[in-house]
Amino acid sequence: MSTTYKALKVLFGALLMLGVTQAQAATILKLSHNHTRDHAVHKSMQEMAKEVKKETHGEVVIRIYPDAQLGSQRESMELMQNGALDMVKSNAAELEAFGAAYSVFNLPYLFRDKAHLFKVEEGEVGSEILASTADSGFVGLAYYDAGARSMYANKPISSPDDLKGMKIRVQPSPSAIAMVKALGGNPTPLAYGELYTALQQGVVDAAENNIPSFSLSRHSEIAKYFSLDEHAMVPDVLVVSTKTLAKLTPEQQEILFKAARNSTELMKELWDASERQERIAAEKSGVTFVEVNKEPFIKAVQPMYDDIKASSPELYSFVERIKAVK
Repeated sequence: MSTTYKALKVLFGALLMLGVTQAQAATILKLSHNHTRDHAVHKSMQEMAKEVKKETHGEVVIRIYPDAQLGSQRESMELMQNGALDMVKSNAAELEAFGAAYSVFNLPYLFRDKAHLFKVEEGEVGSEILASTADSGFVGLAYYDAGARSMYANKPISSPDDLKGMKIRVQPSPSAIAMVKALGGNPTPLAYGELYTALQQGVVDAAENNIPSFSLSRHSEIAKYFSLDEHAMVPDVLVVSTKTLAKLTPEQQEILFKAARNSTELMKELWDASERQERIAAEKSGVTFVEVNKEPFIKAVQPMYDDIKASSPELYSFVERIKAVK
């Protein structure tokens, strides 16, 4: 064996061991969410993961677990707080139980339109809310567009009167429960993964969500009327454990936050396309989309704001600040 060959063999072995060492040294961040791989959220997160891996030269790797593989949103949040997960995609409704400030996103008809929502999220109020749960062991990285939520059932829901006596599936959010009560329905908190069967078996009569979730979850196979009351714009929220952040260098933290923000911009584009595509798919499957006069709905939920003003001045100050955003 020549000296040159031996030297190359040693060098190759050293490089191989260096690669193994670097791979072992990589920080793996486990991220859980409850959407399918086809969902815009998952695609946006994949791009975020690619950016983080690239910009940290492979030192930080995000491993994504979709389809509620690691549990429901609530279960995933608890796993993160226990240190078993690093990042979770939840939403403002679920997060209301962990941070009261998130409840403003669940209030009906607070946002004038999507542009208003984005300005709030990207402004001072949105940043304050993302940071508000640090004492609970996590902070928000970014908001993801989740469109407007509307009612769907096997009959049109054109006014609050149509909801009377109906069992409406809601997320486990005090604000969502209060809204359905104000509209005259019977709120039924239920995990998202259980909803298809609940609709199929008549455990609930109706539900509320955005168009892509309605279609991709195949709820459109059961509920043939999607009534566009657009009562709320509840964003998805990507959160990260404060313990996980503490393991990262300041530079890595900055890369993570930047990549998360960049993924929200991609999400907006993907969401718009997904909403159009899934509406067409739902219509082809026999779903009727019902245009709704929102005024009776808006009037019916106003007592909620009166109650907040009287019982929670701090939360009502968020409401006023949000309304003031132009």
